[in-house]
Formats: sequence, structure tokens, C-alpha cells
Amino acid sequence: MATTPLPPAVQATQPPAVGASDGLPPPPGTDMTGICFRDQLWLNSYPLDRNLVFDYFALSPFYDWSCNNEQLRSRSIHPLDLSQLTKMTGTEYALSEVMEPHLFVIRKQKRDGPEKVIPMLTYYILDGSIYQAPQLANVFAARIGRALYHISKAFNTAASKLENIGCADAENEDSSSELNITKETVDLKELKRVDHILASLQRKLAPAPAPPPFPEGYAPPASETEKGPDDQQASEQQPPLDPIIDQGPAKRMKY
Repeated sequence: MATTPLPPAVQATQPPAVGASDGLPPPPGTDMTGICFRDQLWLNSYPLDRNLVFDYFALSPFYDWSCNNEQLRSRSIHPLDLSQLTKMTGTEYALSEVMEPHLFVIRKQKRDGPEKVIPMLTYYILDGSIYQAPQLANVFAARIGRALYHISKAFNTAASKLENIGCADAENEDSSSELNITKETVDLKELKRVDHILASLQRKLAPAPAPPPFPEGYAPPASETEKGPDDQQASEQQPPLDPIIDQGPAKRMKY
């Protein structure tokens, strides 16, 4: 990777911090999501691309001057040269994603070996403005808190409406009962119309066929009207027979 010369504007914006024993500013805080950095003068002077984006990031308060990238800058090596960063251990910055010239994602990580890194924080440069990305736990906590707020508000609104509905039902109980009575009344016109339809259908149907004749030698039983008064009295005096007990053992059900 070719070495990128440090712009003069960047060299002039690295004064040692007051009270620092090693001449470096104090390390940035872990939670700086509430601030934003933008240097319009630098953006008007230099192009914002993958070669100069780290120099622009070094101007912001998110930059840690004790990182390995700063050591590479002091030796006139490009601060994002992975071939040099993999040989070092400690805190470093790496360019994660690039969409020139609008979006640059820079990840702060701790390197313990050539292939072992531990992510710490993430920053992104959006159209020249530098922000710190919130941590995933903070995002989940904010989303869950917002969801609980809306759910609680919805339950309160539903409870208030149910109370209003209960009061309205108590007030309109008499009127609703009258409406139910009127709904249950029979409509005579509708009843006559249904009877007319059934009668017309019955006229259209063919008459029922005559019953088949009795076989030869079969005498139909006499009806109750043909019986004499003595027979009717005798039948009325006899108690009804039990189908199981009084019909004899031959007619009982066998199990």
C-alpha cells in the first residue's frame, strides 16, 4: 500500500494536551454517541476517499492518539496498512466498509495477534460528519423500552375506552332491551309469503301413490272404532303389560 503524505492541516491540529505527561491528548470516552464532528474547511481542501479518510478521522475527538495507526503515521507509513498492523499488538483502527465518498465505517479494535482481534467500538463518516455508532445492547434496550412504552399506552387507551363503553351500555340498557323486543316480533307479511311459497311448491309436486294391496288370505285387524263397547271396556280394564316381565320367558331378551 502506498504511503499517503500527511496533509499540512492535519499536522497543525495535533498540539499536545495540557497536563498530559507524554504530550498526547487523553483517550476518548467509550460513550460519545451524543456528539458529532465535522470540519468543513478540511472537506473543502482535500477529497474524502479511502486514502485520506483516516487523516480526517484523526481530527475528531473520537481518535485515540495512542493507537498503532498513529505509530505508523509517525514513521510515514499509511495508517491503514494491514501488513504493518498485523505485526503489532494493541489498539488500532481498521476501515470496515467504504462507499466513496458518502459512507466510511471505521472499527476500533484490540489486536492480540496477527489473526486475533477483539472489536471495541464502531464509527462511521456520513457525508463528512463523523459519528460513533451505538452499541448493540444500547440499541436493543432503546427499542425494547420504546416498544414497552407504546404497548403500555395502548393498554391504557383500551382500558379507558372499555370503561366508556361500559358506562354507555348501562345508560342505554333500557333502549337496547326495547330494540331486542322489536327484533323478536314476528313479521306477518313474511310468514304469509313463506306459506304461499310452500303451498305453490306442494301443488307442483306429484300426488302420493296409492298403498299396495294386501296379500291374499290376509285379514286386516279391526280398528278401535269397529270394536264393541264391551271389548273397549275390557281393554281399558286390563293394565298394560310389561314388555319384559309379563310376556313370559320365551319372549325375554337373551344375553
